[in-house]
Amino acid sequence: MTTETLARTPLHALHLELGAKMVPFAGYEMPVQYPLGVLKEHLHTRAQAGLFDVSHMGQIRLHGASAAAALESLVPVDILDLPAGQQRYALFTNEQGGILDDLMVANAGDHLFLVVNAACKAQDLEHLRRHLGERCEVESLFDSRALLALQGPAAAEVLGRLAPQAKQLTFMQFTTLELLGVECYVSRSGYTGEDGYEISVPVEQAEALARALLAEPEVQPIGLGARDSLRLEAGLCLYGHDMDSTITPVEASLAWAISKARRADGARAGGFPGAERIFAQQRDGVASKRVGLLPQERVPVREGAEIVDAEGALIGRVTSGGFAPSLGAPVAMGYVASAHGALDSQVFAVVRGKRVPMKVAKTPFVPQRYYRG
Repeated sequence: MTTETLARTPLHALHLELGAKMVPFAGYEMPVQYPLGVLKEHLHTRAQAGLFDVSHMGQIRLHGASAAAALESLVPVDILDLPAGQQRYALFTNEQGGILDDLMVANAGDHLFLVVNAACKAQDLEHLRRHLGERCEVESLFDSRALLALQGPAAAEVLGRLAPQAKQLTFMQFTTLELLGVECYVSRSGYTGEDGYEISVPVEQAEALARALLAEPEVQPIGLGARDSLRLEAGLCLYGHDMDSTITPVEASLAWAISKARRADGARAGGFPGAERIFAQQRDGVASKRVGLLPQERVPVREGAEIVDAEGALIGRVTSGGFAPSLGAPVAMGYVASAHGALDSQVFAVVRGKRVPMKVAKTPFVPQRYYRG
C-alpha cells in the first residue's frame, strides 16, 4: 500500500509538526515514535502521562430500545444488565466460536457506544448492520469523531485540570464531559495497564484538545511502538496476532470475558455465535492455550517463533514478543499445547535456529494500576 492510499487521522499534521516517524498501520499513516524514542516514550507513560492518537479505531453507536438485547446476540457478554455509565470488554464470535474482533461497549444512557479495532472496523460495522439492522439503529462515527488516549499515573491530575469530574471516574466508568467547551465521551480505561482515559472528541476539535493536553508538563506524545510494548507488558491481546477468527475465547485465555449470565449455567445461557463449541471447551478443556512466556536469556523472541519441548517437538508458537523496558528483559505471549501450559513449565523458542529456554509465566508481566476508587 503506498502512502497515497493510506488514510490519515485528524491529528496527522500535528504528528508531523512533533517530528513523528510515520508508518502504515491498519490502513492508516500512523506515528510509530517521536524524537523521544520508543524506550523513553514507554517509560514516560509508566512514570507520568502519555498521549496516544487512536483515532484509527472505529467508533459506533447503537440506538433503540432493543439495542442491548440485539448486541447480546453477537457477543458472549452481559449487555442487558450493563449499568448506565459503565463500560465492558466484549468479543464478537463466529459460528465456530472464533473471535472476529474484541471491542469495548459502554452504556451511554440513551445509546450504546462501541470502540472496535481499526483493522476490523469496516467488517464489524457490516456485521452489526447485517445482524442487528432490523432491531436497532447502527450509526458509524468513523468520520465524525477522533479518539485520544491519555495514559499513565499523572493522567487523572492532567485531565482533572480541564474537567474536575474526570477524577471521580473509576476504572471502566464512562461519562460525557465538557473539555474546552466541547462535549466528549470519556471512559477511564486504556490499553497500557496504567490508569488513564480514552476520550472521544468531534474531529473538528481533536487537534485543539490534543494540543491542550500536550501543553501540560507531565504529558508527552507517544507512538505505536510504545503502545505495543506497554500492552505486551500488561499481558493484553492484540487482535490479528494473539487472537483471530480461528481462536476461541477459551483458547485465548479470555474465558473471564464470558459473562456469568451468558455461560452454560447462566440466566441467559448462550444465544451468541459459537456458544456450543465454547461451552464444550469450558467443560472439556482445549488442546492449546495462550500463555505468558519469559525468555531465560537476553534474546528477544518475536512473533512467529516456533515453540518446542525439551525433545524438540513442536508444541506452539509465539504471537507477541519483544523487549519489556519496565523489566529490562524480553517477554512474550504465545500458544502452547495445554500439557505444557502450567506455570513455570520450561519450553524453548527457536530463534535463528537456536533454542532459547523460556518459562511459562503469569500475565500481566508488569502489575496493572487501574484506578478502582
